Amino acid sequence: MAAVPEELNITPEEYRELVKKERPAPPLWRNALCAFASGGAISLLGQAIQNGFIALGFKPEDASNPTVAVVILLASLLTGLGLFDRLARFAGAGMAVPVTGFANSVTSAALEFKKEGLVLGVGAKMFSLAGTVILFGVITAFVAGLISAIF
Repeated sequence: MAAVPEELNITPEEYRELVKKERPAPPLWRNALCAFASGGAISLLGQAIQNGFIALGFKPEDASNPTVAVVILLASLLTGLGLFDRLARFAGAGMAVPVTGFANSVTSAALEFKKEGLVLGVGAKMFSLAGTVILFGVITAFVAGLISAIF
C-alpha cells in the first residue's frame, strides 16, 4: 500500500475550512430579485384570477376560495408536467408562495408513490410532507383563536 502524501493527510476541520474557502459565494442579489419577481408574478396571477371570478359575478369575499383552488390546480399541473421544479430552480423562494409550495409537495408525493397503488401509494403518502403543515397550521389557528377569544 502506497503512503499518503502529507498534504493530503488533513483533519476534518481543516477540510471544512478548505471547502468553505473554495466554495463560490451564492448570487444573493440575483436570488432575491428572482424570488421577488416570481413571487410577485404568482401573486399578480392570483389577483387576475380573483378579478376574473369577480367579473363572473362572485362577491369579492366569495371569489378568494375558487381563486386558491385554481392556483393549487395550476401548481399541481405544473408539477405533474415536470415544469414546477424547472421554474423553482430559477425562481427560488418565489415559487414557495404557501399555496403553490403546498400543492407541489402534495402532488410530488402522490406522483412518487403512484406505483404503490391508489390506496397504499397515493392515498397514504400524499400528505406525508403536507400533513405536518396541516397539523401545525390547525394547531396555530386554534391557539390564535383561543388568544383572540380570551383578549
